[in-house]
Amino acid sequence: QVQLDESGGGLVQAGGSLRLSCAASGRTFNSYAMGWFRQALGKEREFVARITWLAGSTYYADSVKGRFTISRDKAKNTLYLQMNSLKPEDPAVYYCRSEQDGKSYWGKGTLVTVPS
Repeated sequence: QVQLDESGGGLVQAGGSLRLSCAASGRTFNSYAMGWFRQALGKEREFVARITWLAGSTYYADSVKGRFTISRDKAKNTLYLQMNSLKPEDPAVYYCRSEQDGKSYWGKGTLVTVPS
């Protein structure tokens, strides 16, 4: 079983920065790739960024390219999302996801609020 715990969300003014973390635990953690998704109120969950665990290849949604950076610390089994230049359209619950053995595991999410 894999457990994912997100943290780092909060309230930040437009133009500000936040760093989200996702700590993975469990004896069977063996991720192929991890990613961040977000779900705003009344909207569907959408892809934000993805990173392959071993090679570190990264992929971003167009809406966050140049502003967000995904990274991982393999020694700590922790995923990060550095979010800069936050915009009023970025508020959402941010979830991390781990892909392994053909399955997806999700965390419970962390809330990011950007007052308009």
